Amino acid sequence: MPLPGFPRQPEPATPLAGDWFGSLAGRAILDSEVELVRLAAAERPGHAWLRLMPTDGLAVLGERELPLHVAGGYFHGPVRCALPLPLASESIGTVVLQHVADGPVVPEAILEEAARVLVPGGRLWLLTLNPLAPYRARWLRQGPSASEPVRWRRRLRAAGLEPEAVSQGIGPRWKPLPNATLQQGAGMRAAFLLRAEKRVVPLIPIRSRPALSFGVPAT
Repeated sequence: MPLPGFPRQPEPATPLAGDWFGSLAGRAILDSEVELVRLAAAERPGHAWLRLMPTDGLAVLGERELPLHVAGGYFHGPVRCALPLPLASESIGTVVLQHVADGPVVPEAILEEAARVLVPGGRLWLLTLNPLAPYRARWLRQGPSASEPVRWRRRLRAAGLEPEAVSQGIGPRWKPLPNATLQQGAGMRAAFLLRAEKRVVPLIPIRSRPALSFGVPAT
């Protein structure tokens, strides 16, 4: 049985999110994000980075990549696992969550794991579907789910990550054709990027010093 973090297995007649991302409409989104994932891979040279994907068959995009895809309630790749991931805490420089929380994995669980494995100052790149896009008609009742950026920011903060103030839209608008250009805000794009940082917290709180006084002593 899958470990906590994955929803219960659906009935056989229920579509799976991974199946949809393997379709023409789903691959148009994933193909739009290729260069964006390359940027994430290059963000912290020398560090291992983790990429979690909703389906298999996607090319490796950088050195030191640990690529895992979801199938049957487990992650598959160099290792087969569920949550928690078999990775040491604070061992990963960058985490790319590429639509794994759009149905296959419970969002809160995977965000907590991402925060755990990230090094202090490391960054999470969250790629997720835009529920306000016209393109949503292509995934309705097909397996994936979607949330607005404001809800994702609440989830990220609850996991101990500090999200950026503005998301960036990416992917198709209407037709299932890749579109890699970024725009400020999710807009009408099929997906959006929201990055969040694992802040460095000092072990000992820094106390504020009292203001110095240079008054002339009374005589």
